[in-house]
Amino acid sequence: MRERTAIKQAIIAAGKEILASGLVVGTWGNVSARIPEEPDLVAITPSGMDYNTLQEEDIVVLDFNGEVAEGFRKPSIEVPLHLAVYRDRPEVNGVVHVHSVYATAWAAARRPIPGALEDLVQIVGGDVRVSEYALPGTPELAVHAMKALRDRNAVLLANHGLLGVGKDLREAIKTCQVVEKAAKTLIAAQLVGGYVELSPEEITTMREFFLHSYGQR
Repeated sequence: MRERTAIKQAIIAAGKEILASGLVVGTWGNVSARIPEEPDLVAITPSGMDYNTLQEEDIVVLDFNGEVAEGFRKPSIEVPLHLAVYRDRPEVNGVVHVHSVYATAWAAARRPIPGALEDLVQIVGGDVRVSEYALPGTPELAVHAMKALRDRNAVLLANHGLLGVGKDLREAIKTCQVVEKAAKTLIAAQLVGGYVELSPEEITTMREFFLHSYGQR
């Protein structure tokens, strides 16, 4: 149960962080994490609650069928999307969905964010694709998102926002932050003559560097 408590606290902290940093406004967006000692369970933020007022008891624990294992709140509408990630990507332990301004601009335009920045391709694995449109909270949205998320750590949800994943919540948040910075930078690059995408070979090299050499080992 201590693991559940730690994960709930991490989710609350993540929610406050994405709100304070402007990755979301109001009660939009959602955060989830796999529970390490119970890998068939996921904890997720409740629907429509202020991140700054969340308490541990507000976080909902679900199994992979979406059945509530702990909690009394209505979970986020995007449960199908989060669960689809955890089912398909066993290496993912944290998922963050945000509506940040610049990434959402690309999502509204239904244009992928190109792999033109080193930090972007390092953490995402290449460009950030746009998934086919589907209504929020639907199984169709989850199916489309997982297709576009294949071999990537981020996906733009058409006309909606950004989903970032990672080995833990910290990396999932970092993914969203890096994608948002790239989205803003590449809009600016278009104003000064355009951007130059990295080659597939350069992207592979940068991704391998991030996975195996970046940071303290």
